[in-house]
This record gives sequence, structure tokens and C-alpha cells, in this order.
Amino acid sequence: MQGQCLAVLFALVTIPASLGAPNMFQSNQAYAAITNLIPGLPNWLFGIGLAILSGIVILGGIRRIGAVAEKLVPAMALIYAAACLWIILANLPEVPGAIGTVIREAFAPTAVAGGIVGTMVQGIRRATFSNEAGAGSAATAHAAARTDEPVREGIVALLEPFIDTICICNLTAIVIVLTGVYQNTNSELGGVALTTQAFGSVIGWFPVVLSIAVFLFAFSTILSWSYYGVQAWTYLFGPRRLILFKLIYLFFTFLGPIASLSTVIDFSDMMFFSMAIPNLIGCYILSNEVAADLKDYWHRLTSGQMPTYAEQQAVEIGANR
Repeated sequence: MQGQCLAVLFALVTIPASLGAPNMFQSNQAYAAITNLIPGLPNWLFGIGLAILSGIVILGGIRRIGAVAEKLVPAMALIYAAACLWIILANLPEVPGAIGTVIREAFAPTAVAGGIVGTMVQGIRRATFSNEAGAGSAATAHAAARTDEPVREGIVALLEPFIDTICICNLTAIVIVLTGVYQNTNSELGGVALTTQAFGSVIGWFPVVLSIAVFLFAFSTILSWSYYGVQAWTYLFGPRRLILFKLIYLFFTFLGPIASLSTVIDFSDMMFFSMAIPNLIGCYILSNEVAADLKDYWHRLTSGQMPTYAEQQAVEIGANR
């Protein structure tokens, strides 16, 4: 009964959460990226186009979502990481100073004007917004994976915050500091616009590639989170009214480029916090069981009891003959 109450609460907050940062914010940033390629493009027209494009995939179900996302995400990550490394290697002697600047500014008096606790809260907000660690959203996707080792799937899930925040976000921060745009640009410039200017100051043609990469990332995130919302909706209301949620989701995709960015971020922070409450309570309740499963998995892995991938393939081939 306790677990069911937490599941219902989690599903209730996941539905509105899927409409905020993963949907409206992403469509907003996708529009900001595309306007670098097509200046003067009306935000409402872009919203309609993105909603139609997303609808073609979302209405096709999880298999179509997975087929599109598995091609878009790696392509986006590789393009972006390669460009970051290019700039970093070209300015290698200045990298230690850039890292020092990031650390120094994080603890500068201006950063802690609201007090240490306020700074920590802001850091947690931005970290959760970036990688959703603790919110429990990724569990919805990993639960759909076909595996005989759920602990192994959990370890794979641990890589996501590392790649997202430790790798991608830090590469972005170093590039922005190395290029100096954080000092020379309008203080109101942020998000994809600030990053685009940083890359454009070194690689003149790269803002075009970056705009495409940002659009692909935003599009894949919109598709992925539609699945999270679908699962929450189905759990609460069943599959019969599922088309209603999909239409609502696509309507918010349309609203993203039109809405105020600060309003979307504040709403998303609130929803991610709401998701984290039942998720972290559930993690605490299941902590002993998870620890026991991890201990068993690690014992089988280190003792050689767990078959290797090659051995599993050989067994499957033999069984199919």
C-alpha cells in the first residue's frame, strides 16, 4: 500500500513535469538555435512545425521514439564534444586558468550573496535541471530495457549524470571561459545564445552546426519525455484516454517557443522537486534490498559465476539451432 501511494504521487507529478523542462524548455531552446540559421522566423510558426514533427514520432509509439532517439543523441553528443575538445586543445595552455576561474567564481562573494545555503539550493536546482539525478525520471526508460541483470542496467543509468554534467556541462563551461564571452557579452545573454557566441568567436562556421546539434538534442528530449508522461498517464488513467495526453503534450511543445523562459524554468524546478520527494522516499525504503542485490551481483561478477557476453551469445546461438 505504501509503495502504491508513492507510485500514484510520482505519476501525478510526472505528468506536469513532462510538460515543462523536457518539453517547453527544449522547444524554446530549439527555436533559439534555429533563429541563428533563419533570422526572423516567427516563434508560433516554429512551434507549429516542431509540434507536427514531434507528433509524427510520438503518435507512433515507443518503438518509433527509440528508433529516432538512438540515432539523434549519439550524433549530437559526438559533434558537440568534438567541437569543445577542438577549442580546448587549441587553447591548451590556458585551460588550467579557465578551470581556476570556474572554481573561483563558484565561491566568489557575488556567488554567495544569498548565503551558503542559498548557493547550495541554486546549485541543486541547476544540477537537477541538467541531469535529473534523484528525480527518478530515467527509471521509466531503463525499466523498459530487456535485461536479465537489473543491477547492471542501474549501473548503466549511473553513467548518464556523469556524461551530462561532469563531461558535457564542464566542457561547455571551459569553452565559455576560454573564449571570454561570459565577460564581453550582454549580461542577459544565456543558454544556447551564450554558447553559440562562444563557439562562433573561435570557429566562425560552427554556430550553424551547433544550432543543428541543439535542435537534435531538444527534439530527442521532447520525444523521450513524451514516453515518461505516457507511462505515468497510463498508470493513472489506463490506455484508453492516452491520445488526450499526447495532444496536450504536443500543445505544450507548440507553446514552448512563445512562453517566457524564466517562467518555464521556475515551473520545471518545482516539478522536478515534486518528483524527487516520492522517488527519494522509495529509494530509502528499498535501500537494503538494493544493497543486497548489488552485493550479489558483484559477487557473481568477480567470482566468474556470471557468463560473459560471448558465452551468452554462444548459448543463444546453440538454442536457436
